[in-house]
Amino acid sequence: MPVRPLPPKPSLDHLKYQAKDLLRDIAANDLGAAQRIREFHPAFTDATDAEIFGAPLRLSDAQLAIARESGFPSWTRLKQHIEKPTLSDQLNLPHHERIKDAIFRRGVELLDAGDVAGLRLHLKQYPELVVRRVVFEGGNYFRNPTLLEFAAENPIRHGKLPPNIAELAKVILDAGAELSAINEMLTLVVTGRVVRECNMQHALIDLLCDYGADPSSALHAALQGGREAVKDLIRRGANVDLPVAAGLGDMDDVRRLLPGATARDRHLALALAAQFGEVEIVRSLLDAGEDPNRYNPVGCHSHSTPLHQAAAAGHLEVVRLLVERGARLDLKDTHWRATPAGWARHEGRKEVEAFLLAQDQDQDMDNKKR
Repeated sequence: MPVRPLPPKPSLDHLKYQAKDLLRDIAANDLGAAQRIREFHPAFTDATDAEIFGAPLRLSDAQLAIARESGFPSWTRLKQHIEKPTLSDQLNLPHHERIKDAIFRRGVELLDAGDVAGLRLHLKQYPELVVRRVVFEGGNYFRNPTLLEFAAENPIRHGKLPPNIAELAKVILDAGAELSAINEMLTLVVTGRVVRECNMQHALIDLLCDYGADPSSALHAALQGGREAVKDLIRRGANVDLPVAAGLGDMDDVRRLLPGATARDRHLALALAAQFGEVEIVRSLLDAGEDPNRYNPVGCHSHSTPLHQAAAAGHLEVVRLLVERGARLDLKDTHWRATPAGWARHEGRKEVEAFLLAQDQDQDMDNKKR
């Protein structure tokens, strides 16, 4: 899920109150609070809602979750960020301006300038630079990148890429980029808006796969960046699993893969099918026992439910089906604290919003009659 960005002048006392509120919500068996603990407390990554509600959580546990939800590894590090900030703590600056390492920063400058010869010379002069990493906090990704990952322009720093970006990336790859960085770069490429708008996605996917990137490693993430990137990865040998089949709307593959799919893959498949409006696939997954009221899995809009995603995208038939199958109208996303109807309103999906509001009124009348 997206992190909760800190305000320009964050208050540690206010964050402490948020931690106490989170504990109180857990005590009240709030599903959204359980999702936040599951995503941001490393000890509860695979825990069920019931296990989280039954755990003896302390204030320190809630503070850890709040810190990680803000993009910091610990409460201590969050406290240091607020009380004794350094250059890297200036979250309002683009990432390249927060780099304290002068050699690394020069490498990024040469990359951004499209200077192939200069970048090659810089890497020859400082050969260890190709595996060096910088640390960024305050975000939910791009936390420990090498120089290679800066070539994806994801996160957005300039809003554009040098036209020779593939040649620049090849210079870094030839200098000895680690396979882990190559795979991380591939994920950034398939999810990035700028690289797609600059028509560089196809070339970079091929380049990275030529240098050993595993196309399957970025396949689920690629669905968030558009189906063309998914097709490129499949062309390069990625394996199609149930979530990918659901995201692509391939009902034949869904039927074939559903019986042997893992619980996590079924969960992710429902999230993707709802997001892309694949009503028959949503129906098949619900028939197979998937719960429409689970928050989406980590890495797939996990701050929301399938109904939120379908409502925001305007998929009225999916919305109708989810509501018919018991999807709750009152569940709020964990980031903006809005209902699916609120998401529909924000995205201008008037027909979906009207349907959800009417269903909500009908439920209220039924409850009053009881």
